[in-house]
Amino acid sequence: MGHWWVRNIVEPGKLPLLLALAAFVLTFVVTRVITRLIRAGKGPFGNVKAGGLHIHHVVPGVVLTVVGGFGAVASDRHGAGGAVAAVVFGIGAGLVLDEFALILHLDDVYWTEDGRKSVEVVVLTAALVGLLLAGFSPFGVNDLTQQELADRGSAIATLAGNFLFSLIALGKGKTRTAVLGTIVPLVALVGAVRLARPGSAWARRFYGGRPRARARAALRAYRHDRRWARPRRAVQDWIGGKPDPRPARLPGRR
Repeated sequence: MGHWWVRNIVEPGKLPLLLALAAFVLTFVVTRVITRLIRAGKGPFGNVKAGGLHIHHVVPGVVLTVVGGFGAVASDRHGAGGAVAAVVFGIGAGLVLDEFALILHLDDVYWTEDGRKSVEVVVLTAALVGLLLAGFSPFGVNDLTQQELADRGSAIATLAGNFLFSLIALGKGKTRTAVLGTIVPLVALVGAVRLARPGSAWARRFYGGRPRARARAALRAYRHDRRWARPRRAVQDWIGGKPDPRPARLPGRR
């Protein structure tokens, strides 16, 4: 175990990635704690305003991400400069992705149902970086032997095949599976061979004249959502805070 940790995690080439991931996760956690305190009206914290304008933390996040990114490119990843740049980048990325939903919707949806997307993106990003630290490579390159890597045709075929699996999974409406499948090809393969979600591009293209396939896809999606929607929401609420309840609407009003 110790040898694996040194080889895959603490080796100099991966230290900046480890520092960036640690800074990213810690920044997200601290940011969520502070925003929840502000929301509850507790503690010394408050919203940052300039001239009546609410400055969202995505703004300094973008600045830190740019500074850290260019710093990492300009520095030696084995030196202190690369480590500092990685930490700055991780902090910036944590601030930016914590308000990913705001960027996506171009609206302040932080404490709404749509704001859950920020938590999903942060968790998914942390998982992907963790897999990279553990030694996984995109599209299954880590599964190739040295001889296969030397054979350009084998390497290209493996990359293309695994990319195709991820693309099919994405077309079937399985975004999380497709993204994780870029690092763990078996995940993408499972997503590629299973039924598409109703309303996905794949379902519209291939299930249009197949009522039984549409019915099976709808039933499977219903069972999956019924089983996992509530636990997933509970975890998201625990991590990022429970969204504000939707205001009651009068019948016939939109």
